[in-house]
Order: sequence, then C-alpha cells, then structure tokens
Amino acid sequence: MQTKNYKEMMADLYAEFLKAETETEIEEFLQDLCTNKELESMSQRLKAAKMLLQGKTYNEIVEETEISSATLARVSKCVRYGNGGYKNLIEKKKKD
Repeated sequence: MQTKNYKEMMADLYAEFLKAETETEIEEFLQDLCTNKELESMSQRLKAAKMLLQGKTYNEIVEETEISSATLARVSKCVRYGNGGYKNLIEKKKKD
C-alpha cells in the first residue's frame, strides 16, 4: 500500500537528487537518507545490473556481489523488461 502523497513525495525526492552538483553531495545526502543496509542493497543491485549488461552469468554475479538469487532475478527482470532506467544511466556517458 502506497502512502497517500506517494507521487508528490517521490517527485520531491527526485528533485533533491537533481540539485546535487558533486559526488560528495550525493554521498552525504544518501548517507543521511538511507541506512547502511539500504545503501548496500542498492549498490549490489547496481553492480548486478552492470554485470548483466556485460553478459556475466548469474553464478558470476552472485559470487562477486553476494546478492540473493531472488533479488538478482528481480534486477534481471528490470534490466530486460523494465523502464530502461538501469541501462539508460549505466550506458550514459559522463559529462566532463
């Protein structure tokens, strides 16, 4: 069940991320916003998505990231059939 103002709150969260100008600002914001476990989980998912896009096997990904097979399956589904968020950002060239 979603919070009453879910869409509004999510839009506000996205807007706050867009204000960051440096990696340090993002790091500090995320450390204040999330628990260490949440950050670890997000990092695992991102690493798994990158490895999937590189053609790595499930076994290689689980071994390197220690991600659960259930979570890896969800990440894989998002990479293949999701909104393109992982692929779009992972493959986006960093501006100099």
